[in-house]
Amino acid sequence: MSADDRGSATVPAVAFLGVLLLLGVALGAVAAVVVAHRSAQSAADLAALAAAAALADGGDGCGAAASVAGANDAEVTRCVLSGQEARIRVRVVGPRWRVLDVDPEAEARAGPA
Repeated sequence: MSADDRGSATVPAVAFLGVLLLLGVALGAVAAVVVAHRSAQSAADLAALAAAAALADGGDGCGAAASVAGANDAEVTRCVLSGQEARIRVRVVGPRWRVLDVDPEAEARAGPA
């Protein structure tokens, strides 16, 4: 190795590490959105079940759905009741980063089988 070649791998190595760091941040952002969506789906499922149970007991289905969704850090954005069936849509607060501003929504249906 000649004296002129010393340190020649530094620039590509630093560039490669930068790309790896960017990839890690991107994967972290995607994972955060997936986790938020799973949380929204769980809240929607539970809220729909609560609404259907309230309807079966003659209660306020949308009120029950809103209460359960709130307990799961979600808000009901749509509540449609049809007979004994409830269709609930909820939204959760998603990750907030420089270019990522997503509030995932999920929908669920519950009623008699």
